[in-house]
Amino acid sequence: MKYHNYSMNIALFSDSYLPTKSGIVTVVIQLKRILEELGHHVVIVTVGSGKDDKSEDNNVYRVNSIPSPVGDGQYIGIPHKKEVKEFLLKHKIEIIHSHTEFFMGHMSIVVGKELKIPVVATTHTMWEDYYKYYLFMGRLIPRRVIRKVVQQVYKRYYAFINVSKKAHDYFNRSYMLPKIPSAIIPNAIDTKQFISTVVSDEEKDALRESLGIKKDDRVVLYVGRVVEEKRLDELLVIMSRVVKQRENLKMIFVGSGEREEKLRNSVIDDGLEDKIKFTGFVDWKKLHSYYAISDYFVTVSLSEMHSMTILEALSLGLPVVCRRDTSFSDTVFHGENGYFADSDEEMDSYLLKLCDDTETCAKMGQKALEICKNFVLESHGIKTVSFYEEVLSKFPKKVTSAQLQNAVDNSVVIRR
Repeated sequence: MKYHNYSMNIALFSDSYLPTKSGIVTVVIQLKRILEELGHHVVIVTVGSGKDDKSEDNNVYRVNSIPSPVGDGQYIGIPHKKEVKEFLLKHKIEIIHSHTEFFMGHMSIVVGKELKIPVVATTHTMWEDYYKYYLFMGRLIPRRVIRKVVQQVYKRYYAFINVSKKAHDYFNRSYMLPKIPSAIIPNAIDTKQFISTVVSDEEKDALRESLGIKKDDRVVLYVGRVVEEKRLDELLVIMSRVVKQRENLKMIFVGSGEREEKLRNSVIDDGLEDKIKFTGFVDWKKLHSYYAISDYFVTVSLSEMHSMTILEALSLGLPVVCRRDTSFSDTVFHGENGYFADSDEEMDSYLLKLCDDTETCAKMGQKALEICKNFVLESHGIKTVSFYEEVLSKFPKKVTSAQLQNAVDNSVVIRR
């Protein structure tokens, strides 16, 4: 067993950060917080926010950035190597942890090499599923080309953290990167920050009223970016069918993105604006209120690695209805805390069942709370620290996947 009895200086690199809401942003925020609680010094190197960042935490370094064409609140970083390097030297950084494959990820590798420190990465995205939504003429680019690009990017990292078995199995395929050492550390939920927020009955009533939702309505919730790869066009088709079948059933889409206007217009065209609601961007601190007025959570995404919003839903006792996918295999259990559907059409029956059977919905909500205990943030932080320590103990020599996974699985902590 490995005991964490000294403080490390750690840099997290990301191509997205507050005030943007996304799974990766949530992961980075939570990881910084728990690593600091465990006694480590953590800085973040990321993109600009489009606002005055001078008053921000001195441990967050924003590089020059320009607005991204792929979504509101998204920015493309244009980092200067000298400035980033000086920032890392100032904070005596020992290890870099990248949460991106793009501009900031490239910079993490460049400065890590010059500083002679290890650079590791978490694999958040299944690019074989995502690329066609983002790249120009993406649908015409063969999948094998994307695999080659991913290989070229990721082979430069010293080691990986995979957030799920799905991610691990993908990157360990013979045609991907089986020689890059890795370990599985699932995402976690910061229950102290997320669950501890109390939403009063008055606040719930006010939010319902603002959305045109009655107190006895049944509410289905989606939280996340409103973008094509989340299959929200397909989800809207499903929910349009379902809400028409139950007078008391409402749907809320929480989030913003390039598909939002199109989806809103579709709802208006169908005359369902009283049944299907869009909130636009919601600050993470206010997100609890939307979970609090909802009865269950839905997603039909098939490109997740390990969904943070599902963890959020489970932490607040919401059953989940989703498409069957291995990324959910450790969070959603069919018939216990939600349902897996093998097709979009099959989603209807499960969504209607939870609308009609409030007793089953409540029991699944209790089970959701139990399952969420497997993903507490402190455990995630301890495992990540063990991963870092194993990397630092071996670098610059090679480390093996077995050594990394063993360190993660046997990690413990000494509290200061």
